[in-house]
Amino acid sequence: MAAVSANKLELLQIADAVAREKSIDRGIVIAAMEDAIARAARSRYGSETEVRAEIDQKKGELRLSRHMLVVEAVENPSNQISLEDARRLNPSAQIGDTIADALPPLEYGRIAAQSAKQVIVQKVREAERDRQYQEYKDRIGDIVNGVVKRVEYGNVVVDLGRGEAIVRRDEMLPREVFRNGDRVRAYIYDVRREPRGPQIFLSRTHPQFMAKLFAQEVPEIYDGIVEIRAVARDPGSRAKIAVISRDSSVDPVGACVGMRGSRVQAVVNELQGEKIDIIPWSQDVATFVVNALAPAEVAKVVLDEEKERIEVVVPDAQLSLAIGRRGQNVRLASQLTGWDIDILTEQEESERRQAEFQNRTKTFIEALDVDEVVAQLLASEGFTSVEELALVDLKEIASIEGFDEETAEELQSRAKEYLERIEGEYDEKRRALGVDDALKDVPGVTSQMLVAFGENGIKTIEDLAGCATDDLAGWTERKDGETKREPGILDGFDLSRDECEQIVMQARLKAGWITEDDLAKPAEEAAEEPVEA
Repeated sequence: MAAVSANKLELLQIADAVAREKSIDRGIVIAAMEDAIARAARSRYGSETEVRAEIDQKKGELRLSRHMLVVEAVENPSNQISLEDARRLNPSAQIGDTIADALPPLEYGRIAAQSAKQVIVQKVREAERDRQYQEYKDRIGDIVNGVVKRVEYGNVVVDLGRGEAIVRRDEMLPREVFRNGDRVRAYIYDVRREPRGPQIFLSRTHPQFMAKLFAQEVPEIYDGIVEIRAVARDPGSRAKIAVISRDSSVDPVGACVGMRGSRVQAVVNELQGEKIDIIPWSQDVATFVVNALAPAEVAKVVLDEEKERIEVVVPDAQLSLAIGRRGQNVRLASQLTGWDIDILTEQEESERRQAEFQNRTKTFIEALDVDEVVAQLLASEGFTSVEELALVDLKEIASIEGFDEETAEELQSRAKEYLERIEGEYDEKRRALGVDDALKDVPGVTSQMLVAFGENGIKTIEDLAGCATDDLAGWTERKDGETKREPGILDGFDLSRDECEQIVMQARLKAGWITEDDLAKPAEEAAEEPVEA
């Protein structure tokens, strides 16, 4: 009996030891042991035999039993039993019941024991991985500290104490080298349930890693007084962060820098000397972009809100500083603000303005049959196109110095004649392209647009109705911190996205795909609704 008691006690001791070592529930370990013992028993009694093992979690006693289905006629003796034989074991047995028949203890051979061990190891490993996933899945966005366990093909496996994580080579700073036993601080950017390998993914290059480091070093950020609105990084080299204060008495930049730069220096040291520009965030886009381009000085900015693009004019001597080494400064500023930034010098902008002035002058000379002086007067007064001249109030033209009402009438008359002539030329091109006359009746569509439609295969109301707003207006995609512009069919017509959307909606109305009530909905929403032929 003493030997039996020792074996009983040993089962529970093993379960307790494994549960403590792997930080998993004791019941999971015992369930794995039961499964392993049952599998080993099936190797003796037959693979089709339903053998169950049960370990008493208090006493450690092991019970083996074979479970059989009570049937009228036995076809498979491994898992079926007749009613007559079943009632010898249980007098109340009925057809369809399951009968448990106790089995004697097993003497495990080497192969059976090895198999049982493998099952236990596998079950415990699965339980451990599940425990790690459950524990860390809600910690995405946290900073953790760990110790390097091993380095595999440049990737660093980190022991977090209650889990194992990985820092991939591309998530480490350039020239950063870790060895076994080194301490690592990193940001959890993803936790995925994986069948094998690490499930916790760390990063030292993620923008939010820097934000979290500042939150640890700057009490005002931790308390919510100062907020980091945006972060842009060239990991290991340079970074920009935009901050704002909820308390007017607290300087957000000064709070992040700290006394004699102590706070920002702590972050710089953690990031292997990465230089950090701390700038004030502004709701005004132009101001924000100017701040983001620091330390460069900006003379002027021009915004294109439709394309999320901004043109920045800097003094000639500031160009290299504004662009930065290999474009680093302007690239980080673009990532920080979310706007594409074009840098021009004052000289380049002056030359471009002069070229635009000359182009407008040339257009007025050719379209209105006037001399250069008159054309320059029109251009210098802000007229940018013949269309504008044809539609403007006569008083605006007559108010130009040296012009009178008669001159204004003549100029506007010539502008209208020119537009009619151009309209006729476009109409001929439209017909040659096979564009349906019905498209002319779509509100907002001009003859020049009809030619553009024809050149892009849009020749009927249905063709235009089937377009998405993006097809006409184009779209922008932001990838790897840079914005790429894909042009639309009407990209050169100076139309807003809303105007392109209305053209599509009006075409769908003409085609009978939607009703007047649908015009209040976005074009994309209407496109998803069932279309009636």
